Amino acid sequence: MRILLVEYDQNLIDLIQKGLAKYNYAIDAVTDGEQGWVYGSTYNYDLIILAWLLPELDAISLCQRFRHQNYHFPILVLTTRSGSYDRIRLLDAGADSYLCKPVNIDELAAHIRALSRRLNSCFFSILSWGALQLDTCSCEVTFKGEPIHLTAKEYGLLELFLRYKHEVLDLETIMESLWSSVEYPAEATIRSHIRHLRRKLKLAGLPEDLITTLQGRGYCLKTHDKNLRNDTSNS
Repeated sequence: MRILLVEYDQNLIDLIQKGLAKYNYAIDAVTDGEQGWVYGSTYNYDLIILAWLLPELDAISLCQRFRHQNYHFPILVLTTRSGSYDRIRLLDAGADSYLCKPVNIDELAAHIRALSRRLNSCFFSILSWGALQLDTCSCEVTFKGEPIHLTAKEYGLLELFLRYKHEVLDLETIMESLWSSVEYPAEATIRSHIRHLRRKLKLAGLPEDLITTLQGRGYCLKTHDKNLRNDTSNS
């Protein structure tokens, strides 16, 4: 999941980025509302987190601008205000939820999961390929009930392949989905993560490589078929 964080407090930015790293989220952070608008309208995000009070453009105005321009990603607002009048204004402006400061990281992660479940009814919480299952709520991966321990990037790759089963994912799409805009991984780095994911899945007992390499195009998920021959090349 790729998240945009719009927050003026650098200490809180650092806390959130560090705290959410264990949940396999790629987070871009900017410090004012106008930057939030530029990033939110330029890049593809699964969710936006805003501070209520922001330089240049506050959360109410930014929510309204996103909604008026037909951006439908979930918006979560962090605020010190707890009055019902302020909450009503926030929700009416287009926010989906709010969380009172000081921020508890585990509670923030729970809000993110809840908003993610609402995002699209076709985005099931359990993604599977045969006996391989990925639970997007608990961030756990299992094969025949046995856990598979993946790094954040390996988990993100597997979720991406399972979620978009019938699509070819080129390296640019993978990078934009799993790395923040300030990270510029080399193509060799992305391929290395894919190799490591393949190796771990093989060690876990998967009978065949579920990732197909399409030379010059990218990668896609192999159709699950126990009789399917593995005649594709690996990175």
